[in-house]
Amino acid sequence: MAHLSLYRKYRPATFDKIVRQEHVVRVLTHQIERGEVGHAYLFTGPRGTGKTSVARIFARAVNCEHPVNGSPCGKCPVCQALSVNSLDIAEIDAASNNGVNEMRDLREKVQYPPVSGRYKVYIIDEVHMLTDSAFNALLKTLEEPPAHAIFILATTEPHKIPATILSRCMRLDFKLIPEEDLEKHLAGILDEMGRPYEQEAVAAIARAGAGSDRDMLSIAEMCLAYGDKLTYEGVTSVLGSADFMTNAALVGAMLSGDMPAALAAAEGALAEGKSVGVLLRDILSFLNGVAIAKMCPNAEKLLALPREFFAETARIAKLAEGRAILRATEIFTRTENELRYASSPRISLETAVLRAAMPQTDLDADALILRICALEKQVAALSAGAPAAQQPVLQSRSAAAPVPRALSEEEGTAEELPPLPEPPPLEEIPPWEEPAGQVSEGPARPPRRSAPPRELTGTRRSAEDVPAKQSAAEQAPAAVPDAPFAAQTAAERSPATAAPDDSPEAVFGLFLRRLRKLPKSGVVYALCRDLAPSREGETLVLTTDVRTVSDTLNADKHRSLMQEVFAQIGVAQFEVRFATADRAEARDGIEQLKKDFSDYPVEIK
Repeated sequence: MAHLSLYRKYRPATFDKIVRQEHVVRVLTHQIERGEVGHAYLFTGPRGTGKTSVARIFARAVNCEHPVNGSPCGKCPVCQALSVNSLDIAEIDAASNNGVNEMRDLREKVQYPPVSGRYKVYIIDEVHMLTDSAFNALLKTLEEPPAHAIFILATTEPHKIPATILSRCMRLDFKLIPEEDLEKHLAGILDEMGRPYEQEAVAAIARAGAGSDRDMLSIAEMCLAYGDKLTYEGVTSVLGSADFMTNAALVGAMLSGDMPAALAAAEGALAEGKSVGVLLRDILSFLNGVAIAKMCPNAEKLLALPREFFAETARIAKLAEGRAILRATEIFTRTENELRYASSPRISLETAVLRAAMPQTDLDADALILRICALEKQVAALSAGAPAAQQPVLQSRSAAAPVPRALSEEEGTAEELPPLPEPPPLEEIPPWEEPAGQVSEGPARPPRRSAPPRELTGTRRSAEDVPAKQSAAEQAPAAVPDAPFAAQTAAERSPATAAPDDSPEAVFGLFLRRLRKLPKSGVVYALCRDLAPSREGETLVLTTDVRTVSDTLNADKHRSLMQEVFAQIGVAQFEVRFATADRAEARDGIEQLKKDFSDYPVEIK
């Protein structure tokens, strides 16, 4: 006897052997038991989910003399006659018989009565391949078929079928089969065959089947031919996947930021002859496993990996940041789409590895947040137990007041980013707050968005500068006020006692920080960010180029809120003005004049 493939040898013959299509089976068995069989059915769903198998079982069941629970008994003369080639059950491949002549021939033959049973059943597979003319030829037959004819249309793309055909059929949608059911089905077949296997190997084959029972059995047949025992290593070798430990080393190095190790692991896997597409899918699969191991309490059951492999996956998940896992997954997902049009897929893959392993070179929001989290961890580690060389500096600064969190060059723009979804707890005062007892050591950044951001020279201080400035402050404590703008009135803020940085930009920057903390101040804060501060005597002038902004802020409701905040920082007089085009042009000319004659003092009266 010729060898039969597993998916042919173990094709179900009754409805109770169908894997996880209970909703379809229930409808069909009830119709058979009640004698309410329709004349046209449409079976849709992904490939390998049992559409043709259910159609064949249904064709025999409607003709069976003694059906058992809606399934054919297989013992009556009709079942025996239909078990071999019969004229009463006709299977038509619409992919190769898609012309109008074939449908006309079917329309003529459908008039002949059945030979053995009560019905003639026509199973048209891949019906979406029919041409428009063929659909038109089939339409009249579907609309008014003979009483002995039943049509079963099977397709994976129902959207390509005309609406006139869909409206005349009972549509039954088949769904993908869960991995758990595929594992049970494959394990039962292997037990029936008497072949030894590892449970992890069965789980890997079911996962590779991707919800298709036929695809899973085809993969299982290849793996069974690989060796006498079905093993996890054999399955990965047959599927062409990279070694698990190679994938673990690659993904672990990427998530930890070890770029040389990640690139070396990728080069090693490609040097062994692994396809770029296969390696990329392996990386995505491993990243998915790491995410499951990090987030799900029952990850070991969900992943179904060997014990040592799951332990390595859990170790990588514990050390990795959740945002880093998500960022790497998004990078490789985009790369998978780009590989279709890449002239050099290997370079595209290695570039993705470098981008995932080096967030410090990326300027997107996720990379910046990762770098901020890393800096926060470093600050927390220094606060817990800093090296001996840096402890005196940290202690001397913390002796006077709480220390604001230091900002790196990249972190200087962190305040413009959206808030972190899950920020780690910070014991220090946020960088928005001006700590009491300390002097701002540099000009505040201007609030206008259009202006280029200034360097944060005041917050990035070297270890040598800090003790010198603190010693100077200790020698002359009376010369520096405790809070430059916090509790002083307009009369107290004389030039002799003013803070070193009493510029309009610094005062307005402190105003914005206080305003931001008030409830229901979002509209005022958004409008004030585009104002340009200047000083005219004792009045703080806030200028805007948009008349609507000035009119809104000068309204009683918003002006009272601004006046309250300005009173907290010691500003008694302020004014919001609309700068006309002439004044804006004059201001630009004055600035250009100051720039051209920088060696001479220019005073505007």
